[in-house]
Amino acid sequence: MSVCKVPVQVVCAIIERDGRVLMAQRPDGKRLAGCWEFPGGKIEQDETPVQALHRELAEELGCEVTISREGPSVPWSYDWGNITLHAFVCRLTDPSTEPQPHEHAALNWLPLSQIRGLLLAPADGPIVDWLLSLETPL
Repeated sequence: MSVCKVPVQVVCAIIERDGRVLMAQRPDGKRLAGCWEFPGGKIEQDETPVQALHRELAEELGCEVTISREGPSVPWSYDWGNITLHAFVCRLTDPSTEPQPHEHAALNWLPLSQIRGLLLAPADGPIVDWLLSLETPL
């Protein structure tokens, strides 16, 4: 199997509320099924990362966010291909509907200290490390 050389560009949202972060569990039948991740998805052609983030969250969770901080861009290689994961720290807009798992098996609001205990999608690990290294909390 050949691995694609050009990385797929992907966005993810670190949605913070009351000291907790929203984590989404990947459904059965998808790559990395059962793993927990920050919600998001692929950037489409002619779309900026910010546009992709808002579109993906509307599609996957039915919610709207305000971006409060841009996070790291993490290159990651899987056996099926390469990605670059662009992270954004967000908050739900006021008003926004409560996130719903339209494309995930489950959602859970967790303190950062508990996220490391999850079975994480591997590319999300460096983002968790970055979050835990911040001098000021989200």
